Amino acid sequence: MSGPSASNDTPITDYRQLVATMASGEKPREDWRIGTEHEKFGFRLDDLRPPEFDGERGIEALLKGLARFGWTPFEEHGRVIALTQGMASVTLEPAGQLELSGAPVETIHDTCREVGTHLNEVRQVADELGLGFLGMGFQPKWRRDQMPWMPKGRYKIMRDYMPKVGKLGLDMMTRTCTVQVNLDYASEADMVKKFRVSLALQPIATALFADSPFTDGKPNGYQSYRSHIWTDTDGDRTGMLDFVFEDGFGYERYVDYLIDVPMYFSYRGGEYIDLSGKSFRAFLAGELDGLRGELPTIRDWNDHMTTAFPEVRLKKFLEMRGADGGPWGRLCALPAFWVGLLYDDAALDAAWDLVKDFTMVERHALRDGVPKHALKLPFRGGTVRDLAIEALKISLEGLRRRGRAGNGRCNHEGADESGFLEPLLEIAEAGQTPAERKLELFHGPWKGSVDPVFSEYAY
Repeated sequence: MSGPSASNDTPITDYRQLVATMASGEKPREDWRIGTEHEKFGFRLDDLRPPEFDGERGIEALLKGLARFGWTPFEEHGRVIALTQGMASVTLEPAGQLELSGAPVETIHDTCREVGTHLNEVRQVADELGLGFLGMGFQPKWRRDQMPWMPKGRYKIMRDYMPKVGKLGLDMMTRTCTVQVNLDYASEADMVKKFRVSLALQPIATALFADSPFTDGKPNGYQSYRSHIWTDTDGDRTGMLDFVFEDGFGYERYVDYLIDVPMYFSYRGGEYIDLSGKSFRAFLAGELDGLRGELPTIRDWNDHMTTAFPEVRLKKFLEMRGADGGPWGRLCALPAFWVGLLYDDAALDAAWDLVKDFTMVERHALRDGVPKHALKLPFRGGTVRDLAIEALKISLEGLRRRGRAGNGRCNHEGADESGFLEPLLEIAEAGQTPAERKLELFHGPWKGSVDPVFSEYAY
């Protein structure tokens, strides 16, 4: 989740300003970049509990420790709640899950170096504090009421609002982690095609990355419980966005959708004003209770765009939101998968051919069935595994045609980006998700305990 957007207090007096914000994301191909984000669970090495914000071993102490590596602290009410370095940031999810929002980079090799550097820095500071970090989609051991809360104003507002609109919103906030990638588009037409392909194939990413089979220390019956949680979080701001596939879809239609997403807040004078459930449309008319007579600013709009949580999100780029968090290799595999599909014209065409005749019913069946069944979910006489293998083949060829060679730090000298798909190819070929592997261990060597996950799968 985001912090307040960069300051832009230009008032919004014309609908076209909202559309222009998204259109401003258009870039020529040579300027397309890759922005990878990932979240991870912190835990204390002695008792496996999530660290609180305060204290000698708390999350704030970790952030202050990371500042030695050239990060600039960002404070809210005198407390360090985030770090920035150039266009990258380290932020906190509601229960202290640590997120790296990477800088926009040119290649997956750059993503690999960025992630590796960050995890090394976190490891150095965490070792000093007796902490560890784990990549999974859902907190495997601790109950919701055992999770701490970070002192961020927007999270207090969301914490109060979530139970009004869904049963699992607080679990989403406190007990989930994801890996996401943000990708560019050249034009409105390019955005539309990429949006449709990525929405249709988002359940495939969910299946390949499924890694959240435990709740409260026991199997929960799902492979991606994180994905299931989004189905009962807040129906006004989540889902598959069927209108994206309708004729005439473009920036304006997405703006219309966003305007009708209920608000959470406005950030004014360094404070979050609780506007939860209120209408951004009324805000545009200067008729918003709580800020009556005031108009939203571009910063308000940028903030509001971050409070919609569909499977793919449009801001000034497209954000892929379907994958569970995981180990280092899969953090680089997720951007590789989508870059291979969307950044090569032939691959994008092939991916569109793969999904263009999916019906709305089929798209929803994939979205709703994958959290529990993942690769084994039946689809058109086969399974999701078959669909995943086809998508991976397309992505692999797309990455090979891109021909972006690395320097050998993350893979073989001179190798292209296709090697980063290896973890996903292994999952698809074996037909066994990360969740199924952990369940196998739980019922075997781990003897019914999830505790070994904190040592065997920690970064």
